[in-house]
Amino acid sequence: MKIRKNDLVAVITGNDADLNKSRRVLRTLPSKDKVVVEGVNRVYKHVRPSKRNMQGGRLSKEMPIQQSNVLLFCPSCRRGVRTAVKVEQDGSKFLACKKCSGQLRLIARPKAVRIQG
Repeated sequence: MKIRKNDLVAVITGNDADLNKSRRVLRTLPSKDKVVVEGVNRVYKHVRPSKRNMQGGRLSKEMPIQQSNVLLFCPSCRRGVRTAVKVEQDGSKFLACKKCSGQLRLIARPKAVRIQG
């Protein structure tokens, strides 16, 4: 799963679809291939007043959506884009935008070379 917590994504399908609007990922559920995105797929839970919850009413919360329904957001392109894994000469890997080749997020740092002697 390329998407992680606190990444900026664009929703591409559903009622909240907008390729040009970035939203933050709150949580990922890799076992189910789902992500929870801020302000997307909101549902209301009706709560009765109790000792724990003094005031009753409707609580609004985000529910998970399928990971395939979001794209990583490229700040230079200002839209959701497809990504590729690029490797630099020093051995570090990063996610790159397929349109502008801009670096989106570092995946792995280069391994330290041990000198035996």
